[in-house]
Amino acid sequence: MIRTPRAHLQIAALTHPGTSGRKNEDRFAVSSFQLSETDSTPALFAIVSDGIGGHQAGEVAAEMAVEIVSQTVAQSDGSHPLEVLDDAIQSASQAIALRAKDDTQRLGMGTTCACAWVVGNRLFTASVGDSRIYLLRGGNIRQLTVDHTWVQEAMEKGILKPGQARSHPNLHVIRRYLGSPRTPQADTRLRLATDESDTQSRRNQGLSLRPEDLLLLCTDGLTDLVNDIEILATIHKMELAGPGLQSAAQALVDLAVERGAPDNITVILMAVPAGRAPKKKTNFWPWILLGLLGLCLLAVVILAVALLVLRVSLPFLSTPTPLP
Repeated sequence: MIRTPRAHLQIAALTHPGTSGRKNEDRFAVSSFQLSETDSTPALFAIVSDGIGGHQAGEVAAEMAVEIVSQTVAQSDGSHPLEVLDDAIQSASQAIALRAKDDTQRLGMGTTCACAWVVGNRLFTASVGDSRIYLLRGGNIRQLTVDHTWVQEAMEKGILKPGQARSHPNLHVIRRYLGSPRTPQADTRLRLATDESDTQSRRNQGLSLRPEDLLLLCTDGLTDLVNDIEILATIHKMELAGPGLQSAAQALVDLAVERGAPDNITVILMAVPAGRAPKKKTNFWPWILLGLLGLCLLAVVILAVALLVLRVSLPFLSTPTPLP
């Protein structure tokens, strides 16, 4: 893919270290492209990572994840997004694990990862850990990713109810992360309904985005303190006020900070412009050339018919009598 200076979606991003005095171990990146010199289809890639491990180890792991995954995506042609994302995440995880092995001070470091790749108007996602991706559409909010935590597994097995999750002592026990001894596979479920199967969720990849759709990528520093309905209400309130997408990101971060924010907070918003969905740009030159060729052929036919009519008519024309 070829990097471009402007994205085809509206973007806002913000990160905050929280109020605990900890160093910010969150990392994120947003990159815009077109697929190739001959294919002007726009593409937008966003990634957010939340480092774990302490002693600056989490910061290093998150930085490595963002760099390696972003570079791998940039070097692809955009034709097989899910395969590229899975390979990129596994490569980043292996690199982090190797770095931790060589540096005893960073032993056990790791990071979460949530990726959203929009090619034209089609959305592809991949995640590892508990950083999330949301879709806001038509006044509703839907968490597209599935958390890889002890609490999530307990809820799926019926051990915990959703209302018990926020106060459970195992809330932040992550079951899958980059840098783990066993290389994690990227989770490519794109969940649009609570009761759909994993197979159905994976088939949702390539989801067509609509005008005014909004994507939110965030770390658990936001979702631990602000629930889904509050996220929707906060963004909707800022949209009605009309201050812009960056103000909506700021409002989300401010709400988490007001509630204590013991963890780092990172928010990325990507909005489809109203009135049209981003889609592949059509190359009109072949049609223009075909139209010109058709006009030329039509002109030749008209000229031939005119000459034929003139040739048939000439013998019957009388010679005009000159005036005295």
